[in-house]
Amino acid sequence: MKGVELDLLRTPEGEAALAAATATDGGDVLAAAAGMRRAGFPPELASAALTQAELRRRATAKFGADADVMFFTRAGLEQATRATVAARRAARLHDAGVRVLADLGCGLGADAIAAARRGIRVHAVEADPHTASLTRANAAVLGLAELITVTTGDAAEADLTGVDAVFCDPARRASKTGKRVFDPASFSPPWDFVAGLAGRVPRTVLKLAPGIDHALIPDGAEAEWVSVGGDVVEAAFWCGPLAGVPRRATVLPSGGELTGAADVPAEVGTVRRYVYDPDGAVVRAHLVAAFAERVGGVLADPQIAYVYADTPVPTGFGRCLEVLDTMPFSLKRLRTELRRREVGRVEILKRGSALDVAQLRRDLRLSGPEELSLVLTRVAGAPVTLLCRPVPSGNLS
Repeated sequence: MKGVELDLLRTPEGEAALAAATATDGGDVLAAAAGMRRAGFPPELASAALTQAELRRRATAKFGADADVMFFTRAGLEQATRATVAARRAARLHDAGVRVLADLGCGLGADAIAAARRGIRVHAVEADPHTASLTRANAAVLGLAELITVTTGDAAEADLTGVDAVFCDPARRASKTGKRVFDPASFSPPWDFVAGLAGRVPRTVLKLAPGIDHALIPDGAEAEWVSVGGDVVEAAFWCGPLAGVPRRATVLPSGGELTGAADVPAEVGTVRRYVYDPDGAVVRAHLVAAFAERVGGVLADPQIAYVYADTPVPTGFGRCLEVLDTMPFSLKRLRTELRRREVGRVEILKRGSALDVAQLRRDLRLSGPEELSLVLTRVAGAPVTLLCRPVPSGNLS
């Protein structure tokens, strides 16, 4: 969205256009555009309203009811923090005594909004002037303009005088192409600046991609990985007085937290009656050993994050499956066994296997009324297949 489009949409005529665009079903774009023209809206306004209505529909998954009044861009929505994640972070900052926060690289304002709702005054900085204008608009429509000030400029030049804490979400996409950037030195602001923030303001939180190299975790910082609905959405480094534990895996929406020391080796044993597939946040945080201890389990291969146990234990940090059979991987043997069991549908999980899941599914040529879960993995370095069935959470003792 361009600045002129935002200005148009915030006029009475723009609000009417947004209401009309929102009333469309979001299906046939051409029909919706024709309907907007018949209603008398100029083409530029109709296009902006329809685009914004579609973005608001998509944004509901991240922002809930707030999405109905906020303003978005496609790239900004994709990169924005989910409201549940931002709210949890804001609560933690508030509980730590933060009352004035610098938000460097605020994007569309998700984290600034969550912090303001906790009564924290936010000084937000955004390099892109159009995005900054959207953040101001979002603060205004949500009634938070008095707590959120937005400055257009380089985060690396922001004045941090008088702030209690810093939140920094460096841009990880190239400004011109929009492609993902994986080299921290190419982040905006670059990693040297980001990593040095805690030396200027001890209470610093860094939001990063889930695949961030553990070698970049600042000394003494807490490294947290967050998953939402089973998808790992971010890593966050909590620095200085904000650090509580070495590692944390947070699973939302339940809010469960698994904590512990980093890279502790788990006990290694044999395949047992039950296998757990830990949540991605647990794996990313290198807390598989802590998870195994919690469920009384072991690894069957020290390099593979499947945990095996004799009894099922309730946990929000992973799925539990009952192991019905274990066999060395052989396509012919597996196909024969699945036919014998009349299996027509399979869920395929894998860790430590190079097999192409889609190709395997085609090669199995399944037919029958039964369902099973296949776990493709390694045990003591050898490829194996586990024939499993999920254990419903209500059956966990």
